[in-house]
Amino acid sequence: MYREFLTPDDEEVYQSVGECPDSNEEGVRTFAFRDNFEQSLNFSYAALTRSVRVRWANHRGVDMLDIYREGATRLSFAPGKLAGKIFVDFEMGEFTGVMEIQFTPQLKVQDRLLFH
Repeated sequence: MYREFLTPDDEEVYQSVGECPDSNEEGVRTFAFRDNFEQSLNFSYAALTRSVRVRWANHRGVDMLDIYREGATRLSFAPGKLAGKIFVDFEMGEFTGVMEIQFTPQLKVQDRLLFH
């Protein structure tokens, strides 16, 4: 069964993150974050393909984590003075899960994909 990938509009994103995502001709929306340790995290999503990608590189630019996943159903942002976060819900057949990405004050990624 097809499920729509629900994403917030640019105004909601701006209120949560403080900037609007960049966009390319295929409709992929992208954010770039950097923490106090000069590590970078690039987060991108495409509503049409219901996909997200997270690339985390260390201070030397070496990729430490690269996750690409389809089956996204909901994207939300949680602003916070202590911790800004991105949440992506997934549903793929017998699996359901959530990816939680903290982008301030330091980078952190948690991912759970389980049978439901």
